[in-house]
Amino acid sequence: MGCRSGAHTGPTAGLAAGYAQANLVVLPGALAGDFHEFCRRNAKPCPLLEKLPAGAFEPRLSARGGDLRSDLPRYRVFGAGRCVDRPHSIESIWRDDFVAFLIGCSFTFETALQEAGLPVRHIDEGRNVPMYRTDIACQPCGPFSGPLVVSMRPMTPAQADRAKAITEPLRHAHGAPVHIGHSADIGIADLDRPDFGEAVTIGPDEVPVFWACGVTPLEAIVRAKPQIAITHEPGHMFVTDLSNRLAVR
Repeated sequence: MGCRSGAHTGPTAGLAAGYAQANLVVLPGALAGDFHEFCRRNAKPCPLLEKLPAGAFEPRLSARGGDLRSDLPRYRVFGAGRCVDRPHSIESIWRDDFVAFLIGCSFTFETALQEAGLPVRHIDEGRNVPMYRTDIACQPCGPFSGPLVVSMRPMTPAQADRAKAITEPLRHAHGAPVHIGHSADIGIADLDRPDFGEAVTIGPDEVPVFWACGVTPLEAIVRAKPQIAITHEPGHMFVTDLSNRLAVR
């Protein structure tokens, strides 16, 4: 795909059809246990694909030969809960005590939606998927807490029902939608102003369809305020060697 060489630096929606994509969280080892439990308690937005040993950056289960320090298009680096950098590589700041987590992503199921003839509007419009904070609270663990973040794809009600049936078994990619219809019901005030990503066109006969999103841990990191943490840039994922139709472990 060219992330390591710098040939690809944008969002990864629509790329590597047939393969699962993953969100990345990197934390100092002292926080890894609490974050692992946070994922277990909030499996819908945080379906854990792989947890690497301290200091390791090559996945063993999801992408042998990969390098989590350079194989994503862009990263976010946090200091005390604030984004302090958005680099294309984190090799220069990697530490031996870092523990990396790969978390499932909804981009994984988009090929299945397209094969069923369902719209994936952000791909059609060449935009990053719109993502929103909700007023639904995650189950906290240690210093980690915060709201559920969702991604949105507009569809007709009939298409939404089909999308629900397609995605429900794909729990490694967040599974079925968490909400369909009125965005205000989950605390989203304006669909034209996503918190992450870009707004997309919603047709007059369409409703917003919301899936749990792997940007949820980013919000938990903002609230936990660790000395340092690293995530993917929203929409800029790690492409694994796993099938997009993988059965949950």
